Amino acid sequence: MGSSEFSWKLADHPKLPKGKQIALVVLDGWGEANPDKYNCIHVAETPTMDSLKQGAPEKWRLVRAHGKAVGLPTEDDMGNSEVGHNALGAGRIYAQGAKLVDLALASGSIYDGEGFNYIKQCFASGTLHLIGLLSDGGVHSRIDQLQLLLKGASERGAKRIRVHILTDGRDCLDGSSIGFVETLEKDLAELRAKGIDAQIASGGGRMYVTMDRYENDWGVVKRGWDAQVLGEAPYQFTSAVEAVKKLREAPNTSDQYLPPFVIVDDSGKPVGPIVDGDAVVTINFRADRMVMLAKALEYEDFDKFDRVRVPKIRYAGMLQYDGELKLPSHYLVSPPLIERTSGEYLVKNGVHTFACSETVKFGHVTFFWNGNRSGYFDETMEEYVEIPSDSGITFNVQPKMKALEIAERARDAILSGKFDQVRVNLPNSDMVGHTGDIDATVVACKAAGEAVKMILDAIEQVGGIYVVTADHGNAEDMVKRNKKGDPLLDKAGNIQILTSHTLQPVPVAIGGPGLASGVRFRKDVPDGGLANVAATVMNLHGFVAPEDYETTLIEVAEN
Repeated sequence: MGSSEFSWKLADHPKLPKGKQIALVVLDGWGEANPDKYNCIHVAETPTMDSLKQGAPEKWRLVRAHGKAVGLPTEDDMGNSEVGHNALGAGRIYAQGAKLVDLALASGSIYDGEGFNYIKQCFASGTLHLIGLLSDGGVHSRIDQLQLLLKGASERGAKRIRVHILTDGRDCLDGSSIGFVETLEKDLAELRAKGIDAQIASGGGRMYVTMDRYENDWGVVKRGWDAQVLGEAPYQFTSAVEAVKKLREAPNTSDQYLPPFVIVDDSGKPVGPIVDGDAVVTINFRADRMVMLAKALEYEDFDKFDRVRVPKIRYAGMLQYDGELKLPSHYLVSPPLIERTSGEYLVKNGVHTFACSETVKFGHVTFFWNGNRSGYFDETMEEYVEIPSDSGITFNVQPKMKALEIAERARDAILSGKFDQVRVNLPNSDMVGHTGDIDATVVACKAAGEAVKMILDAIEQVGGIYVVTADHGNAEDMVKRNKKGDPLLDKAGNIQILTSHTLQPVPVAIGGPGLASGVRFRKDVPDGGLANVAATVMNLHGFVAPEDYETTLIEVAEN
């Protein structure tokens, strides 16, 4: 549509009034699963959320928050906070993560971008290093993407390539790493036959080398740094296949926990430490386990461990791993360009907006909600408040986090009468769920539920409307399960804790004294996802959503 035809003006909703205050609450990591003792949301006392659930099917329903519903390639791909808030704010589904990389590789656009051109300048005299998870699990990376990148880079001038592998056994079967290494070695041999010096330089298991997250254990990243950059590791081999086979023979060892190793030549010299003038690409598309290495590679004032030697390199991520930190500053595949988000439409149609969370999720309820865009659309119409998160502790130590403070700021914003929309993210069930501490996660869910009550009480006072939803699951299932759904046990007979997001649906609840009579969830959108929430909220503000938005979840029944 040409700019001359485009208008920001939204049509008035034929049946719903304008001017109602709306509280939009996102419970981070709050999915819906069968009640059992590993479902912290079920175990926690959450009377307010329980009462909302009684409104099903007219005022409470579930929507999908993973896979294709949020732009990820398959239904086995769990959602995350970034793609979840993108979908909630954009009202449409954009290709994300692995799918974005697939499209860029298939079209060749990955080689035309700023990121590839940046690293390409090292090809003539330096080495291209590729670091990442060697797996077909599809959660953090995929071996077929690595294969395509090797081919594409070699065709575009990379003469010397080193691959630093991290073995999986977590998103795919334990023991499968040997087959992946053999596959990669075959590809590298074919490149060598074409005169390209391509080989594996180092390796280690993902949970012991490089792929830590949430700054839980910098020692994991240091072990990777020592092998990848310094060429130092406790084990040296002349072949990566031999390395993985031998290291797996040790008792209690698995693909995930292989110790770091380096590949050496016949004289015992490491074949591929990272040095000045080299290019480095981290090939994982998923962010959470790459951010720490990205900081070590990119930050000059890095102080989490002694890097010993900091080579002058050109570094790019497969994607940008942290949109708030702008990390890394170079990446091969750009995030989706999301235009005409619901936030921008509403501001341009006179809706005064307040958004608030604590540091760990503030960017989600602003930057990602607004389509990966920093700042205000109109600072006269919007106010964003960031409450500092507790620093230097793991969230299970203070599981209530800043839920109360967020709720108080939201309550004050509602009661001030200055805002038509008050939007918050309550991070507890996600951030504490990630620690794997079940008791603390129960406390976290209770705290989030109490925060919801404070916000809904304020909406009650002003005659407003509430929409309570979530961005993906986490706290509703804290244990790994077999195909039958029974908890998996480790060798010692203990349950295996699940610290990741889930594939579960999430709730959407509507209500409040300002909700017009007859408003209810439609029955003809059974496969609704997070992207359907934007049109729903626009309706509640008294507007019809743009035609290309995912359909609204509500209708107004004739009385």
